[in-house]
Amino acid sequence: MEISSSSRFRFPHLVGKRLSWVVVLIAILFSGALLGSGVEAETSDNSTANLPLDAESARAAELQDRLGTAEFTPAIVVLDRGGEALSEADRAAADEQARALQDYAAEGQRTFSVVAEDGEAAFIGVPIAADTPEEELTTVVGDIREAAAEGLPDGLEAQVTGGPAFIVDLSQVFDGADVRLLVVTASVVALLLLLTYRSPWLWLVPLSVVGVADQVAVQVVAFATKVFGFSTDGASVGITSVLVFGAGTNYALLLIARYREELRRVDDRYDAMRHAVDRAAPAILASSGTVVLALLCLGLADNPGSRNIGYGGALGIATAVVYALLVLPAAMTCFGRGLFWPFVPRVGQDDPTRTGVWARVGAAVTARPVAVILVAVVALVALALPLVGLKVGLSQTEQFRATPESVTGQEVLAEHFPAGSSQPTTVVLPAGSADAVARDLGEVEGVQRVEPAGEAEGTAVLSVVLTAEPASEDAFDVVEEVRDRAGAVDPAALVGGPDAEALDAADAADRDQKLIVPLILLVVLAVLLVLLRSVVAAVLLVLTVVATYVASLGASWFAFTQWFGFPALDLSVPLLSFLFLVALGVDYNIFLTTRAKEEAEHVDTAESIRVALAVTGGVITSAGILLAAVFTVLGVLPLIVLTQIGVIVGFGVLLDTLVVRSVLVPALVAVLGRRFWWPGRLSREGAWRGSPTDE
Repeated sequence: MEISSSSRFRFPHLVGKRLSWVVVLIAILFSGALLGSGVEAETSDNSTANLPLDAESARAAELQDRLGTAEFTPAIVVLDRGGEALSEADRAAADEQARALQDYAAEGQRTFSVVAEDGEAAFIGVPIAADTPEEELTTVVGDIREAAAEGLPDGLEAQVTGGPAFIVDLSQVFDGADVRLLVVTASVVALLLLLTYRSPWLWLVPLSVVGVADQVAVQVVAFATKVFGFSTDGASVGITSVLVFGAGTNYALLLIARYREELRRVDDRYDAMRHAVDRAAPAILASSGTVVLALLCLGLADNPGSRNIGYGGALGIATAVVYALLVLPAAMTCFGRGLFWPFVPRVGQDDPTRTGVWARVGAAVTARPVAVILVAVVALVALALPLVGLKVGLSQTEQFRATPESVTGQEVLAEHFPAGSSQPTTVVLPAGSADAVARDLGEVEGVQRVEPAGEAEGTAVLSVVLTAEPASEDAFDVVEEVRDRAGAVDPAALVGGPDAEALDAADAADRDQKLIVPLILLVVLAVLLVLLRSVVAAVLLVLTVVATYVASLGASWFAFTQWFGFPALDLSVPLLSFLFLVALGVDYNIFLTTRAKEEAEHVDTAESIRVALAVTGGVITSAGILLAAVFTVLGVLPLIVLTQIGVIVGFGVLLDTLVVRSVLVPALVAVLGRRFWWPGRLSREGAWRGSPTDE
């Protein structure tokens, strides 16, 4: 039996009796060479790495580094008895510890100890060189923690916090993260593929191809950081890996479903795969292109961290689609039909999807589309209602799901000392204005004290200790007042420090959302217009994925506050979760509607969407569940930002897969009829080859 040549699209067919093995061999050699190259990605540990270069706090930090006035940053050893007053022996122990910890202070610097006014806590400052590499910093902070706990009176506890301790604790979140993420993700994908195909070995082929693509993507990103000047960190690497596994497996599921469908039509497996690739490639290329273009929109973000995720993710998706469309077809055809055992597709078999569960769902939805639309819309609105109380912005101590020592130490420090003691706000200004600015800032409500913190080349630095909780709205208000007061005295003054950086990061996140969100919507709309040739279909599908995002964000926020105990969303979460949900969510609509468009050449619109849902429902649902599970894997890392992205995107993908794509979209298509394809050819009466009307 020959395959019809009616398909208009022709994708490169790298399959054949010998060609398939050659392609697989070349892929193995290429991948091995790339993985063995040993190239490591550029990374950045700088505290201002996630700030725009033109942010005031970033410019202040850069000026301090250049002048050498920010040479040292203290690790803070906090001593307390859980709220009880310190004894004389405790105070003596604090002085003794300060002398003992001198061995860990930077050359030429002295440790110092301070007792709180309430007499219930003390802290020891250990100056550390600000340019200490992260590997050395981990050792130094670890040694300080060990030494600080030795020889203390019974009941007196020591905890190390401050900037260096936060850097170490944050980096340790990602210790072994790549291996942990890879193992958990691969295990989840393997389990779901096994359940999907119910074959003891079929799942090994797509899992192997996608797993290799994931590791190749890591090396591709590493090479790109050398050429294009961006960097990576643990979060961006983790997100890229999840994208490659999630999207790559989705593309594999769609391709294999088409391949199995064709194996029921033709004898030759190579012909079956060629036709399957021709049919599946347009949807896969459109969906992957949408994700890549949406990720590249992040290249316009002010936040360098978002840009890094955008560039790395785009390269990861591009790698995944190359392996899915070039390597996977060859790998699948290296084996016979027995690869599908025990459910081997045979020529002439009926396609079970056309009479299965999703066929019945499609019939039920299109029979009462208006009622279905009303119920679905009410459900989406109900899920979105919790957004009324949405809060965005986490302080440094709120970044972790677990509570590391740097966080608990900071909490104790904040109870007994001014909140900004360990990480004061800094004002960098011409030395001649320092005294006048210091006097003026001392009158600002929320400023506990102002002290000189160095001078070089005619530039002075003031240390401003705030009383407000770090990175809180109160702290932001004080920073803005400090900037106004300092700028009024000397316009050259720059205000930096952790609170100023957090404020600038929040402003950058707000600007990014206002710019990037509309761009992503335009990209998605443009791809749908090109693919479907229908304004109505494109606009409607974009609106449905936006509705999914809003509903998922609302439901997730309710879960975060009621069950997870998260105080707010991280600054980057709304934008990144919007990108992933809209760009990835539209994939399933692309898979569904491209099949509906194909069927609409032969039957009316209502029947075409019923058939499309019947034949794609199973594979898309499997793909959605798999993608949701893969994103949820981000929760294995104890960093709140990744947990929040994983939950929002995971729930949103399930919502889109099981409700929006499966119920709402088919109902909307059934109500609109041929108008769904306006102004394309299929919107006109008699355009399909069945009956002459489409009512």
